[in-house]
Amino acid sequence: MNSPISPALLLSALLLMACCNDSTKKVDVLVIGGTTGGTSAGIQAARLGGQTLIVEETAWLGGMLTAAGVSATDGNHYLPSGIWHEFRELLRKHYGGAEALSTGWVSATLFEPHVGDSIFKAMAQKEEKLTVMYGYWLVSVQKKGDRVTGATFRNDEGKTLRVKARITIDATDLGDGLAMAGASYRLGMDAGFETGENIALTEANDMVQDLTWVAILKDYGKEANKTIEKPADYDVSFYRDCCGSTAEENSIDCETMLNYGRLPNNKYMLNWPRHGNDIYLNVVEMSREQRAAELQKAKNRTLGFVYYIQTELGFPHLGLADDEFATDDRLPFVPYHREGRRLDGIVRFTFDHVESPYNQRDNLYRTGISVGDYPVDHHHLCKPLPPSLGFQPVPSFNVPLGALIPEKTEGLIVCDKAISVTNLINGSTRLQPVVLLTGQAAGVLAALSVIEKKTPREIPVRAVQQKLLEAAAYIMPLYDVKPEDPYFIEIQKIAATGILKTQGEPYHWANRTWFYPDSSITTRELYEGLKSYRYLVSGVPDDNPLTIGKCLDILSSVKGDLPRTFQEETVATKRVIAVLLNIILDPFNLPVDHHGVVINNYPWEHLRPVR
Repeated sequence: MNSPISPALLLSALLLMACCNDSTKKVDVLVIGGTTGGTSAGIQAARLGGQTLIVEETAWLGGMLTAAGVSATDGNHYLPSGIWHEFRELLRKHYGGAEALSTGWVSATLFEPHVGDSIFKAMAQKEEKLTVMYGYWLVSVQKKGDRVTGATFRNDEGKTLRVKARITIDATDLGDGLAMAGASYRLGMDAGFETGENIALTEANDMVQDLTWVAILKDYGKEANKTIEKPADYDVSFYRDCCGSTAEENSIDCETMLNYGRLPNNKYMLNWPRHGNDIYLNVVEMSREQRAAELQKAKNRTLGFVYYIQTELGFPHLGLADDEFATDDRLPFVPYHREGRRLDGIVRFTFDHVESPYNQRDNLYRTGISVGDYPVDHHHLCKPLPPSLGFQPVPSFNVPLGALIPEKTEGLIVCDKAISVTNLINGSTRLQPVVLLTGQAAGVLAALSVIEKKTPREIPVRAVQQKLLEAAAYIMPLYDVKPEDPYFIEIQKIAATGILKTQGEPYHWANRTWFYPDSSITTRELYEGLKSYRYLVSGVPDDNPLTIGKCLDILSSVKGDLPRTFQEETVATKRVIAVLLNIILDPFNLPVDHHGVVINNYPWEHLRPVR
């Protein structure tokens, strides 16, 4: 006869099981989510020496670019910046050149999601100070007072992972980490009286953009029949205007619709907004279990679209790819969320900052840490209550550093799509290359916080920008000065002061900002530029073209007599002026705050000649 187990022995066994199921790690930088921004944040933080851990729920790195299947990049084709450029170059190497990626008409860079995942993983594996843990989802965020100290995760096996970190980066799709940390945020569409945006709504609401559960189809050959079972709640009438002569407007044929997201190796990305697989579901404030139940509707919407393409449009040989996602339904691991929570940061980036950067109360362009050129793209076709925004014309832009830092909470940095922006400009800052670059900046900020033993808000703006420039990343979205230009860094720095102005241009799907390095300016323009940066400039400006001699005269009035060994009557180009400004005044190294205001001036007073 078996003896009963004593309560003490049972308790010991339970404690032992709990101990075996729990683990604790201590790192410099914790990245919550191996998303698009989280992946680049982790890589960059590790490159700068921070012991970094990325914790990701799926088995993939790259977020919307890979695990969500949105493997057709939007924008930044002419802004080859930082980790975005590294990633694209590795794609080109894999497929055999840039032209091999230009397979669909929605983008110039399309690739198979599993290839993107493998590239991100290879990049991560090169970093000795970076560890990635898969299969864990966020449960809670730990704090001590107002400071975030780490987070707790769990996996399907019931194991708990506790991570203590000096700096935590929330890189989740919907801003779950910042919410758990108690940081304030906004959700939904803003009112214009709050943001100052004339084209915003008169009243705020809680609507987010439509989301999409993407699908990747594969051509199995004309003789194949890969038709799936009719999904639940299938409604053939919903999809009838996706293409062809019955479409409501801008009619296109169905093959053209499919070629929108055509990928290499005879695959197709389905991410089609008009009577396709967009759907309105606001799951942001739901629990993990509630989201899973609600998001089944998104899966059914997409499976219905696949079924419609196979049965009604006559493409039964296009089936769900069997070599992409290891899921039961062959759909991506996660949906494509275009919008979630948006942090209340030190600053809030608005549409107006993009439309006219020099005409704002603050000078956020001076604090840029990532760049983008995509229009303001909002998806609201599935719940068209707000007015149609269309594609608002804007120039290319840079995202300010203060948008990554919570207004009050310490020890936390936010990246991916949850940064401090308005609902309107989220339509541009949410695109993949921008998010990848914003994540890289978050990684720089986190690493510097660890190295300097300071909070993220205490790290100087210029220190973050300097590290980004050293990593071949843009801080200003200049279309006409490429990294191969011998004075790329000098021009980036001077453009970031605003002493030499740029010219923005809305241009189709790839907006531009021009520096015009080979053009000239007037003496008055240099005077005004220096005064805007709080330099004390003497003399009388005029509207004559600025010569090298006159430029040296103006700079001498600021810093003292300068050697005169140049051809002084030669008209100075903006490239030359930028070089002279860097050598003589070095204005980039004057500190600016998160609003772009110059904090102090004349650090060289002790160097002025005695008169």
